[in-house]
Amino acid sequence: MPKDPSALLSSIPSVDRMLDAAPLREAAERHGRAVVVEAARGVLDELRRAMLTGVETDPGVAGTGALAARIAARAEAEAAPSLRPVFNLTGTVLHTNLGRASLAAEAIEAAVAAAGGPSTLEYDVGRGARGDRDSHVEALLCRLTGAEAATAVNNNAAAVLLVLSTLAGGREVPVSRGELVEIGGSFRMPEVMAAAGCVLREVGTTNRTHLSDFEAAIGEETALVMKVHASNYAIQGFAAEAPENRLAALCAERGVPFAVDLGSGALVRLERYGLAHEATVAETLAAGADLVTFSGDKLLGGPQAGLIVGRRDLIAEIKRNPLKRALRVDKMTMAALAATLALYRDPDRIAERLPTLRHLTRSGEAVAALCEEIAPAVRASVGDGFAVETLPCLSQIGSGALPVASIPSRAIAIRPKSGRGGDLERLAQAFAALPVPVIGRIADGAFLLDLRCLEDAEGFRAQLAGLAIGDAPGK
Repeated sequence: MPKDPSALLSSIPSVDRMLDAAPLREAAERHGRAVVVEAARGVLDELRRAMLTGVETDPGVAGTGALAARIAARAEAEAAPSLRPVFNLTGTVLHTNLGRASLAAEAIEAAVAAAGGPSTLEYDVGRGARGDRDSHVEALLCRLTGAEAATAVNNNAAAVLLVLSTLAGGREVPVSRGELVEIGGSFRMPEVMAAAGCVLREVGTTNRTHLSDFEAAIGEETALVMKVHASNYAIQGFAAEAPENRLAALCAERGVPFAVDLGSGALVRLERYGLAHEATVAETLAAGADLVTFSGDKLLGGPQAGLIVGRRDLIAEIKRNPLKRALRVDKMTMAALAATLALYRDPDRIAERLPTLRHLTRSGEAVAALCEEIAPAVRASVGDGFAVETLPCLSQIGSGALPVASIPSRAIAIRPKSGRGGDLERLAQAFAALPVPVIGRIADGAFLLDLRCLEDAEGFRAQLAGLAIGDAPGK
């Protein structure tokens, strides 16, 4: 074995030579020559450094097919998109990190159609002139909520920001201390309000806020009063809040707008599906709110969007704010949103056609039957070192909707017979490394796969043969 570094380095083939290898010619056909060249340079540079530091001392390694395979694998990995589908088996239906609501087939088709060519995004064919992109959803939103007018921006935080920037810049906005929420990613309502240029006026206490607290807070500097949906938490016990209808009446008496950040954005009563009550947008407007802001990709079941509905004069003022253009939604989002809202015109079939409601209303018996069907394939894939059983569990809605409510469900529980905690981590990593990553959760000494949101059972089962747990027991 040569000891001279130059002798070792001379054994490394050139990039051009490597590109003649069959695996790399195939990779270049799929991804382009530039991608493969970059991967080859990276792998050969790593090999060169390994030889110089003594980590690699076999001069023959550069001439093996393994080197070409390594480069091809690097090219495949670098060409693969980072944003890709996963199986959400966490038990959280609207999982923020996993993209929240899955779109209905009609919404997907509409988005694809809008993406594929020119459209009437801001063009009125009848008049032959520029149109308003909100026109594609405004009438639907008004019909479904009872609002006078509506507009859409890119998410609910933007909707709140736009309302406050337009109507409360430099003035006070009373908000209950118990509603100064922090949502995922450390975004806090006080910070959103500061960014909008308004002055937060905290009223009441963390657990109890009364109508009299707002009566005392409303003054000449008050621009509007805001009520904020308690996202991801609930205050229970010795607690009180001002009823929305009475707060709305107080605001009307004092001549200030009353805005409600509803957050989750339910358009139908969930009780009809056996779920806990969540205030709908229509109910909130009927209680006297002048403006309601809510999300498109939570309980509504559509794409990410922030929706503002309410009084016509206030919506008109909001739409004139220059920020509206900066926060507007693109053509694909608008198309998907319009298609999703259109599904609500057929309330008898909405739970079947909208994935979010379909997952939330799936019966525990149906999930249990699916678990029994899938469990044998899971058992075979993990090997003898793991015990596999099905167990009752609780799913949650997620994304700030009904934070203390849960839905009876069923999960496949996988436990290492060794009892070693590290085996669970390796198991979770192995499922996440499958072609379509499987994301479950670790709880109570087991890796749990809650099948409430599993629709492609065949696709899930087919890829289990490729599960590689590494040095975990039984594999």
